[in-house]
Amino acid sequence: MSVSEMITMYKDKELNLHPEFQRFFRWTREQKSRLVESLLLGIPVPPVFVAEREDAKWDVIDGLQRLSTILELLGELRDEDGNLRPPLQLTKTHYLPALEGMKWAAEDPLMMLSESAQIKVKRARLDVNIVKSTSDGDVRYEVFQRLNTGGATATDQEVRNCLVVMANRDFFSWVKRLSEKEQFRGTLSLTDRAIDEAFDMELVSRFLAFVSSSIEDLSGIDELGSFLNRVILQQAKQPDFPRERLERAFDATFDFLAEALKEDSFRKYDHGRAKYSGPMVVSIFEVVAVGLGHRLLSGAALPTPAEFVERHRDLWGELSTQPYVGSGIRASTRIPQTVEFGRGWVNR
Repeated sequence: MSVSEMITMYKDKELNLHPEFQRFFRWTREQKSRLVESLLLGIPVPPVFVAEREDAKWDVIDGLQRLSTILELLGELRDEDGNLRPPLQLTKTHYLPALEGMKWAAEDPLMMLSESAQIKVKRARLDVNIVKSTSDGDVRYEVFQRLNTGGATATDQEVRNCLVVMANRDFFSWVKRLSEKEQFRGTLSLTDRAIDEAFDMELVSRFLAFVSSSIEDLSGIDELGSFLNRVILQQAKQPDFPRERLERAFDATFDFLAEALKEDSFRKYDHGRAKYSGPMVVSIFEVVAVGLGHRLLSGAALPTPAEFVERHRDLWGELSTQPYVGSGIRASTRIPQTVEFGRGWVNR
């Protein structure tokens, strides 16, 4: 298809780019400019994959940045609220250094792409692979995951977020809201980069998946990312999923930890220095947060704060001696063990 045809489909709302995905795929201005350079020089670009819906409209499942860049260049790209985003201003490229500062439309004619360049962009053709409408709605999720997982621009959780948006946008908004709660954030010691890459949302996903799963189910984990995708998508598509009950357990867990331990909730206690130190440890999160959440869902009350804090200081010394904790241990091996350990530990 020509670029011009796809732009028309987008403007007619026959092509859905899922603007929510923009936060998960981060192309630089240089990368965007190189794509425009390819279109101008006639260099082939990777194909676009779309899923055909029952109403014959298309959902983009791979090629988001390529199409978004073209639309941004023309000033046609809209955000989640339907507002037009600022047009792309190009930077110089290896073969076309004159692109520096150029726009599709500009008050200064010298800073505007020439008419011939604009025609070349609109006439450029993109290969489009269509995943046909099917009764198995999971096909598009599977295709999206296979095409995008492992790429340089998106983490596993960012791809998972996209899958959840496609399955149930409201469920995604709920998970995101949980990840932004002050008490939850107050227990974490995450870097800005970890938050930018949605690791806070991955921790929420782990909490929701692990507290709701049996040890038998967790023991069947082959690859953590695939397991989380499967469970979270099942939850997103489950009409009677008990969100309120899970949110109450989530709030109670992190309110308790934020009050008792703050950002030390998932850190190691150094008895020699009589203080907590180092970054958060995911296996401690799996023991403490998931253990408390499961205890609450089972109908039990929270432990006594003073006693809990005292036992928490000894936790790493006990946990670190277990054969399933340490460097080189696969998450799929560790998680059933740490979650089972945590369920016993919080109930002592």
